Amino acid sequence: MSALPRSARLIAAAATVTAFASVAAGCAQAPQPAPAPSATASPSATASPTASPAATPTPSATATATPTPIPQLLSPLTGLPYDGPGPVLIVKLDNTHNAQPHAGLDKADIVFLEEVEYGITRIAAVFSSHIPKRIGPVRSARITDVDIVPMFGKPAFAYSGAQHKMFPVLDSASIHDVSPRFGAEGYSRDSSRYAPYNYFFDGRVGLERAPKASDSTDIGLQFSDTPPTGGLVAKHATMRWGYASAGFDFNKGTGLYEVTLNDRHAESEGSDKGQNAATVVIQYVKQSVSPFYDKGGGNTPHAHVIGEGKAVVMRDGLAYDVTWSRPDAASPTIYTLPDGSVMPFKPGQSWIVLLDKKRPATVKPLTVPPTPTALPTDSSSAAAPAPGSTPSGPTSSSPTPSGSTSVRSTSVAGSTP
Repeated sequence: MSALPRSARLIAAAATVTAFASVAAGCAQAPQPAPAPSATASPSATASPTASPAATPTPSATATATPTPIPQLLSPLTGLPYDGPGPVLIVKLDNTHNAQPHAGLDKADIVFLEEVEYGITRIAAVFSSHIPKRIGPVRSARITDVDIVPMFGKPAFAYSGAQHKMFPVLDSASIHDVSPRFGAEGYSRDSSRYAPYNYFFDGRVGLERAPKASDSTDIGLQFSDTPPTGGLVAKHATMRWGYASAGFDFNKGTGLYEVTLNDRHAESEGSDKGQNAATVVIQYVKQSVSPFYDKGGGNTPHAHVIGEGKAVVMRDGLAYDVTWSRPDAASPTIYTLPDGSVMPFKPGQSWIVLLDKKRPATVKPLTVPPTPTALPTDSSSAAAPAPGSTPSGPTSSSPTPSGSTSVRSTSVAGSTP
């Protein structure tokens, strides 16, 4: 085969160069294949240490504000919890056998017992913490009532009537008069009882009639659940008038004095518990003839509750000599112990007997109370003695160490042992 001419060879070489250039350009524009993934190394036989989780921080204690306790409201008339000051209502009640059972009397805050004509007695019941719908039997007002009421401000005063001669005195008294003299609203007759012992009063209606009646306020009484030291044992007290009597017998179970009136258990309408007093005050007063006489000529004695004098306060089965003081009508009555401190009453209903100082009460037994004994050792914490051994400490027949109780005196003022 003959060789190609030189020009042909040059053309062929140029074509070859052009072809290689085209291939090279295509290769530059083609995507590069992804590199093959490398093989995952298999885990070694020894586990690599696992990082421990970060410690969870302990939340700091959030300071919680301690709620401020709400002070409990205590009645200034009873020392017991109540909803707050309320208007005062005083109601005059009969106190003869025919008055039994009394209605609403067990709900009174304070009960005054006062002598009237012929050696009988009447009751002035003070209500504020509770206002019963039925109170009675209602009876007439007396001169001593006019001196009692001002210590309560200007309370509503309910009574059945009074001597005409008394009307000007009552009209000038510190009272909101809600008697039938100014309207019969709230009064009713009970046909199941004999007149005049069948007259009853709705206390709530009475206060509606006296919207400006004074609220309960401090009248000088202090209260404590714990009796003071120095009292003498007094489980029974009796007061006697010409045709009336009152008695107070301590019930250890209830911690109260059961009331007897005119030698009969004082009954309570709607309750089989009768009348009971947390505190009994025998307040000795000067008693004088008043200008007021009834139709039969009987004089109404005037008990002077303004001034000062002696008294016996009984609570928790104990009796205390005290003095009472009330300098003027608007002032409270303060009962003080010989050391000058105020005598604390037991919370609850108080009975205050206004007794002629010439007519002493009988209070018994007036003995020194037993001294308190030391509390026994808790058997659960004491080791049992070994068999045959002699136990240490006092045995059941050994005297128990005791504390001492101071006693001011062995008699109570005005009382008959």
